Amino acid sequence: MATKSADQITEVVLGTSGLTFSEVIAVARYGAKVSISTESATAINSSRKYIEEYAAGGIPVYGVSTGFGALANRHIDVKDRAQLQKSLIRSHAAGVGPAVEREVVRALILLRLRTMASGRTGVRLKLAQTYCDLLNAGITPVVPEFGSLGCSGDLAPLSHCALALMGEGRVHDANGVEMVTAKALAAAGIKPIELEAKEGLALINGTDGMLGMLIMAISDLTELCTVADITTAMSIEGLLGTDRVFSPDLHFPLRPQVGQAQSAANIFAMLKGSPIVASHRENDSRVQDAYSLRCAPQVAGAVRDTIAHAATIATRELASAIDNPVVLPDGRVESNGNFHGAPVGYVLDFLAIAAADLGSIAERRTDRALDQNRSAGLAPFLANDPGVDSGLMIAQYTQAGLVSENKRLATPASVDSIPSSGMQEDHVSMGWSAARKLRKVVENLNHILAIELVTAARAIEMRTGLQPGAATGRVIAELRKVVGGVGPDRFLSPELQAASALVASGAVVKAAREVVADLI
Repeated sequence: MATKSADQITEVVLGTSGLTFSEVIAVARYGAKVSISTESATAINSSRKYIEEYAAGGIPVYGVSTGFGALANRHIDVKDRAQLQKSLIRSHAAGVGPAVEREVVRALILLRLRTMASGRTGVRLKLAQTYCDLLNAGITPVVPEFGSLGCSGDLAPLSHCALALMGEGRVHDANGVEMVTAKALAAAGIKPIELEAKEGLALINGTDGMLGMLIMAISDLTELCTVADITTAMSIEGLLGTDRVFSPDLHFPLRPQVGQAQSAANIFAMLKGSPIVASHRENDSRVQDAYSLRCAPQVAGAVRDTIAHAATIATRELASAIDNPVVLPDGRVESNGNFHGAPVGYVLDFLAIAAADLGSIAERRTDRALDQNRSAGLAPFLANDPGVDSGLMIAQYTQAGLVSENKRLATPASVDSIPSSGMQEDHVSMGWSAARKLRKVVENLNHILAIELVTAARAIEMRTGLQPGAATGRVIAELRKVVGGVGPDRFLSPELQAASALVASGAVVKAAREVVADLI
C-alpha cells in the first residue's frame, strides 16, 4: 500500500510508539485531527498514579515537591504544589517579539502531546485530551518568537501554549482572529485545565519546537533539492551546456556518494532528448562547462545527504519521550538531561549551511546567463532590447541579496551558549534559534530557485530555432501560466513572487514528473 502524503492524512492517532514526519506535517500544516489511542490512555493513567503518590508524600521529587532550576532544593508544601505548577507556566511564558507561524505552534503542541502519549510524563489523561481538543478546534496560542534557549526544553514557547490550556493568554481561533484565550475556549466548548502536580513541568520540558521546525524544513528542503535539479537542467540548456557529465557511470560507483548520484540522475533525465543539448554536442569547442553547471550534482547531492542525516536525528527524536523528571515503568521518577537540544540544534545548523550553498551555486548559474561574455551568445541580461530594456538585471541583484542573507544565517547558533537559571543551566543548545533561522534560509532558497527558474526559462526561449527537452519544456509551460515570456520590460516583482509561489506549491516538480516519473 502506498504511503499517504501529509495532505492526504485526515486523522492522527497518538500511540506510545511515536509519529511519522507526514503525520506531524498533516497536523501542523493541513489541520488533521488528533486522537489518543486506548494504549496511550492506559499508559498515561498508569504513570499518573505514581505522580499522585509522590505528590501526597514527603519524598523530594524535582518539580513535584521542589522548586525548579536553581530553586530545585526548595521544598514545597503539599498544599502549595498545585499552585507551583500554575506559577511555573505564568512565569515561564515570558517570550517577546512577533508571533511565530501557526504551523510551528501546532507542531509544538502535537509533539508535546506525543510525549504525553508515551506514558512517561505523569500527566492526567484529561490534560492530554484537552490539548487534542485545542488542536482539533483550530485554536492556536500566540507564541512570541524569542524566549527559548533550546535547553530544559523550549520553555517559553511551550509555556505560552500551556497558558492557553489554563484559559489564559491570547490565541488565534480557527479563522485566524486573535482574541483572549477564555473567549476562544468558550466558543469551542473547551473547559480550561486546573493544573495539578508535575503537569506544568510536563507541559514545557521538551525539544518540541525545534523538532517540529526541523521536520518541516526536511520536507521543504527535500522538495527544493528536486527543484534545484530541474532549474539546473534548464540553465544547462539555456547556456548550451553538456549533459555528458551527468552520465550515471561518472557518479556511482566511481564516487559512491548517494545524494550526488540521485541529483545527477535527475539532471540527466531532465535533459534526455533535448534538441538544444543535441544541437552543439558534436561541434562545441568548450572542453568543460563551468563548475556551477558541471558540479551541480556534487553540491545538490551533498545537500541531499545532509538532509538524510538530519532525518535520522529527527526520527530518533520523534521516538523519544523528552521530559524531566521522567516516570519510568517501575514507578521511579528520575531526573535526566534529555531535554538538551544539542542533537537537533546541530543538524538544524548543518541544514542551514547546506541550503545556503545550494542557493549560492544557483545564483552563479543565473549570473552566467545574464552576462553576455559568458552566456554563449545570449543578449545582455536577457533583455528584449538591451539598453532600452534592462531585462533580468535586477532579478539577479535580488537573488544575490538573498544568497548573502543566507550566508549570514548559515552561521551556527549551536556553537553559542549563555548560562541561565543562576548557573544551574550552565550550557544550552540554542536549538530554537537554529530552527528559526533555518526557516528563513529555506524561504530564501525558494525565492533563489524561483529566480533561476525565470532566468533559465527566458534563456531557453531566446535560443531562436531550438527547442528544450520534453521535461524542461513542460516546466516552462507551467511557468508561463503565471509568468510571461520574453518581451519588453515590465513590473518584475509580481512575476518573481508568482514564480516563488509556483515553486512552493509543488507545481514545478509535479510538472517535471509528468515527463520524468521517477524524478527523485
